Amino acid sequence: MALALARAGWQVAVHYRDSRDQAMQTVASCAELSGDSAAFDADFFDEESVRSLVPRVVERFGRIDAVVNNASLFEHDDAQSFSYVALEAHLRSNTGAPILLSQALHAHVQERVVAGEESAQGAVVNVLDQKLWNQNPDFLSYTLSKAALEAANTMLALALAPSVRVVGVAPGLTLTSHMLSQEKFEALHAMSPLGRSSSSEDIAAAVCFALENRSMTGTTMLVDGGQHLQRFERDFSMM
Repeated sequence: MALALARAGWQVAVHYRDSRDQAMQTVASCAELSGDSAAFDADFFDEESVRSLVPRVVERFGRIDAVVNNASLFEHDDAQSFSYVALEAHLRSNTGAPILLSQALHAHVQERVVAGEESAQGAVVNVLDQKLWNQNPDFLSYTLSKAALEAANTMLALALAPSVRVVGVAPGLTLTSHMLSQEKFEALHAMSPLGRSSSSEDIAAAVCFALENRSMTGTTMLVDGGQHLQRFERDFSMM
């Protein structure tokens, strides 16, 4: 997503928590494409750290026009292992942080409007998950946090208009992990009406479209090859 946005002419602020080396590699690649990029560390479990992020980006770049909320915690629990601790951790990073960043973007855009930039408008893209439309009992706290973010998508679109648009993008199975072998990933990726789920390029293209289309707000694009139309009894990582 960062590279696709840089390729489209955006100057990209890359957020990271611990992965500084990977963030700096992404910054270098983005800078080659758009001329400038920078990395910013923030711990999304900590409210003050989240609140400081947008002002730091504005100080570095002078303005900010969009926020893409992609970072999320994804740890397994279910109805038997659910706890307040697990739920709170997922809600902090997956729901609370995106709302605070949207709030900060709105305040920044409003300041620009007051300063005379009457046409100023920002955009937020919240990366969701097709499993919200095709639920299973796995990853209960994660799913609840993303469901809350999907609800916030609608409420924020109403509350922050007309200064800020809010759009969701919901991928299907896109990348493999330590939970899946490459062979298993490829088999699961093909389990959709289109015979393929989403690729990284598909998701990046949807994010770019959402940021550029000034008439979109309060809606979600499901970019998953149609996986949300099928019934899966377990999460892909548990199949």
